[in-house]
Amino acid sequence: MSTPAAPGEPRGDDSVTERRSIALDDVVAGALFIVIGLAFAIGALGYELGTAVRMGPGYVPLVLGAVLVGLGVALVGTGLVSRHRPEDELAEPSGDIPWRAIVFILAAVIVFGAGIEPLGIVPILLVTTFIAAVADRRTSLRDAVLIAVGLTVLCVLIFVGLLQLRLPLLGPWLGG
Repeated sequence: MSTPAAPGEPRGDDSVTERRSIALDDVVAGALFIVIGLAFAIGALGYELGTAVRMGPGYVPLVLGAVLVGLGVALVGTGLVSRHRPEDELAEPSGDIPWRAIVFILAAVIVFGAGIEPLGIVPILLVTTFIAAVADRRTSLRDAVLIAVGLTVLCVLIFVGLLQLRLPLLGPWLGG
């Protein structure tokens, strides 16, 4: 006959003790989502909202802000009620900061913002999607070129073809 386990101790080989704790990473990420979402929503209120059928310039930022706030609240809630097993504390840390990815993605955003007017949509999409694709060390140059070409074609078809946005395919620097 076995004796009952003390509180907080495993009851046997197949039982795992769980305890409630706060997942600080989730809470911080959720709080950041909430702050950014509120900033978008508050900023959107300065523009005409319109309706779902006839959207004004403030409609999409307001909806995006609301979605970000909702995701943030869910993430904070998940972080506050998370359950951790004792073996989770022994897990390896999440790893080094991916500096290469951070630098390349940030560079792609800056290049896009600086180059959209002088270069036009096609060249800037090719360049920035290529830069973003090589942010991952495992992406070969051939794959990065295929990603850049594929996404450029897809974006031009969607935004210029289907949505009829008046975006110059080539900018003034390229004779457009």
